[in-house]
Amino acid sequence: MADDPRLTPHANALPATVPFVGPEAQERAMGRGFVARLGANESVFGPSPKAIEAMAQAAKEVWQYGDSQSHDLRAALSDHLGVPMQNILIGSGIDGLLNSLVRLTVTQGTPVVTSKGAYPTFNYHVAGYGGVLHEVPFTGDHEDPERLIVKAREVGARLIYLSNPDNPMGTWHDAATIQQMIDNVPDGALLVIDEAYLEFAPDGTAPPLDPTDRRVIRMRTFSKAYGMAGARVGYAIGDTGMIAAFHKVRDHFGIGRISQAGALAALADRDWLVHVRAETAAARTRIAGIAEANGLAALPSATNFVAVDCGADGALARALVRELAEDGVFVRMPFVAPQDRAIRITCGTGADLDHLARVLPGALARARRL
Repeated sequence: MADDPRLTPHANALPATVPFVGPEAQERAMGRGFVARLGANESVFGPSPKAIEAMAQAAKEVWQYGDSQSHDLRAALSDHLGVPMQNILIGSGIDGLLNSLVRLTVTQGTPVVTSKGAYPTFNYHVAGYGGVLHEVPFTGDHEDPERLIVKAREVGARLIYLSNPDNPMGTWHDAATIQQMIDNVPDGALLVIDEAYLEFAPDGTAPPLDPTDRRVIRMRTFSKAYGMAGARVGYAIGDTGMIAAFHKVRDHFGIGRISQAGALAALADRDWLVHVRAETAAARTRIAGIAEANGLAALPSATNFVAVDCGADGALARALVRELAEDGVFVRMPFVAPQDRAIRITCGTGADLDHLARVLPGALARARRL
């Protein structure tokens, strides 16, 4: 197709791809729905009932824009985290925050470091603004902090991306390892730590927050443990200068009233979060059992999903993803070898996992014949 003269040369050169094809798009393509939606790492256990009530009440006022400063939510997060409000920014999920951060820091040719096979939406934003990605391999199914820092020094990286716990493998590093990485960030670089799954992780996974540290920005979300993926609410914690810079580019009315009300109520309901953690842990154990019963191996996980090693290569895993879809189960898989030997299964309800257990043997047999 010829270039569109209305677009910039860089936009014309970008591939027409997206990081993920959503389950709804897949259902439309198949002409039927999924029985078990276990691919997007949503919390099937849902948001707090108190959050649902708060959102229902806020719906009556949806004719109004949301508070452009998300003041009440930032104040609640400040109390919860022990971090000043001026060090907290609310955005439309971590994806939206990453977009704004990359817009602030990356231009044509800017070097950026990440892990090969890490969260692809970060790469999507970097490519969108013309940055140059430098990738290092995983080590033992973990992102490798030491390699990332070495590569950042080598190329003069502006941004370094790490998720802890990791997506897509579910692995994690302890707080001391992450703090050492922060301490080794090269001058002029910024470490971006994606902590989307932190609420599921063991104690001691994340180092204490230090909002005065200019070397790091940390991003968290209400999409996972709080069960509000559809509300699109995330937040960043960083030094005052970096947080203030976001106001130059962010969508000031991007977080609606309903979403803000729901996140505020969800944050306050600690009992529901304990409940979700328990349900998630039980589901991880169940998935590991289903995997073992089929001769597969589940990797240890500190998230709300389990990476299941299929024991071969990416070809088998891709075939299994397709065959499970034929049986009504939506799962995903890592994109890059050797991690692509696995499929990634979100923690589901008892009914979801019962269906998975019924269909996995047949799907696996068909995949192995392909």
